[in-house]
Amino acid sequence: MNDFPPIGAAALDNLTPFFQNYCSNQHVPGCAFGVVFGGQVVYSAGVGALNPNGEQPADPAAVYRIASMTKSFTALAILMLRDEGKLRLEAPAADYAPELRRLVYPTRDSAPISVRQLLTMSAGWPEDNAWGDRQLWRSDEELAALLQPGVSFANPPGITFEYSNYAYMVLGRVITHVSGMGALDFINRRILQPLGMNDTVWNEADVDSRRLAKGYLWQEGEWVEEARLPSGGDVAAFGGLYSSVMDMARWIALQLSAWPARDEDDDGLVRRATLREMQQPWRLYTPSLPPPSIGRPAVAAAGGYGYGLSITCEGARAGGLLYMVAHGGGLPGYGSYMCWLPDYDLGLVALANTRYAPMRQAATTAIRQLVQQGVQPPRRIAPAAALESARADVNRLLQGWDDILADQLFADNFFLDESRVRWQAQMADLVAAHGALQAEGELQAENALRGSWKLVGASGWVQASLTLTPTVPPRVQELELESVLPPNPILSNALALLLELLAKPSQRAVNKLFAAERDPQPDRHTIYDRVRLVAVLCGECELGEILAGDGESWVRLRIAGAKAAVEAALSFDTNSRKFTSATFQQVR
Repeated sequence: MNDFPPIGAAALDNLTPFFQNYCSNQHVPGCAFGVVFGGQVVYSAGVGALNPNGEQPADPAAVYRIASMTKSFTALAILMLRDEGKLRLEAPAADYAPELRRLVYPTRDSAPISVRQLLTMSAGWPEDNAWGDRQLWRSDEELAALLQPGVSFANPPGITFEYSNYAYMVLGRVITHVSGMGALDFINRRILQPLGMNDTVWNEADVDSRRLAKGYLWQEGEWVEEARLPSGGDVAAFGGLYSSVMDMARWIALQLSAWPARDEDDDGLVRRATLREMQQPWRLYTPSLPPPSIGRPAVAAAGGYGYGLSITCEGARAGGLLYMVAHGGGLPGYGSYMCWLPDYDLGLVALANTRYAPMRQAATTAIRQLVQQGVQPPRRIAPAAALESARADVNRLLQGWDDILADQLFADNFFLDESRVRWQAQMADLVAAHGALQAEGELQAENALRGSWKLVGASGWVQASLTLTPTVPPRVQELELESVLPPNPILSNALALLLELLAKPSQRAVNKLFAAERDPQPDRHTIYDRVRLVAVLCGECELGEILAGDGESWVRLRIAGAKAAVEAALSFDTNSRKFTSATFQQVR
């Protein structure tokens, strides 16, 4: 199905060759993928074949093992039971899974494992990917026998995240004990069937053999067919499902339907608030920094595990914040990944048929490319009426101070933090520097009670931002007014010389344009290295948007290159007419 909206059509069409190249490089026989937008599949395709001989081409209707992507279905089943009042997430898991009553904890002060800790993989059990996959066949009796001697702990409960298939096997037992029916039956009846996910099944025997993607292993230069692992009983709740791209698109559409929070009827499969709860990072991952890379923007990232889902947040709001919800799956013969961006109402799923196929990189790269190529802008955050009103009142104060208006607008802390006289003087100074100020563009809301906007004058502009209080009615507790002036002729001339330097870097030119710096600042040799790197990174470039600055002693601006863009922060000495510091950071 390729009925995508006209915007971004070329970017969507580029996905097929992208996945074709990726699968070829990764020795993946076949892959099917689909893009979800607005609750619909807007693009889907297959590359390669369901077997290495190419007898059956891969397509979005083919059925693959989705492995640990199953965990999100198990998590929703638990939350359904919670919403019905049949279990509590904070209760000891042993209340609902009697097999855990015999656990011997690693320390005498360990608290009992809760249901929530099983959901968030913080029960203290060790990472078990190598072992867990081979337990898929176990019956309920065999799982009970496995649990009978207890569980070995890597950490006390509730300390840290560690990926645990075992935790989701036990959640299968919780579903059975609480619901009165087998966990797999519960997920079938309460989730899969109502969503019309008819291709999503627990056993290979339930798949039309003509549509089954068989699993393979690339070994010693040839394809070896993998033996399929049967789904046993409740243990399969950690990774037993088979599914297709078209069915998984329904699942992604359900998750995206929860965003944004809104007033309309909430009569779907489950409450929208429950779906949003799944998609929050309840247990943070151990922080890590990506290795430095020339030619790639530095991106801050954080994340954690929700309920059967992984959440990452990367970038900066000014440069395009990406809040991504995702999960992968891998078993002998299969690898898969699903991811979606709630702020963009955009999702993608990719399924492949080789052992632990590394589809995470392919799927996340593809969805980032769709965002970067403008397939869909992010959803605008709606400001509260009080925030819009406060912006209008601040604009009025900048046109002329009014004590009565100020007393109505600002909270009781405001003039205690900085005096009324100083605020009057600051606003008067801004008007003197810029001329009469007029609001330009929309209010950019960070949330319903915090936002920023731009006021333009005859010379430069003011960047304004405010935060309202939690009171009723809300009042302004914080206000920031940042003056931005265009570079004066002296600084403009220095920037023109900087552009010439970037076109032809030399140590001599750096020495002319930059003052000798004192410790602990970098010396001019370091500046030269930075300039050369920017020149290589950007190629032919030009001065772009002024982002901040006082017009004479410092400026922050964008340098737009043929190959990349950077933000430059520069300090300038008006007496020597030289820059005293310079930092450059690549931006998206």
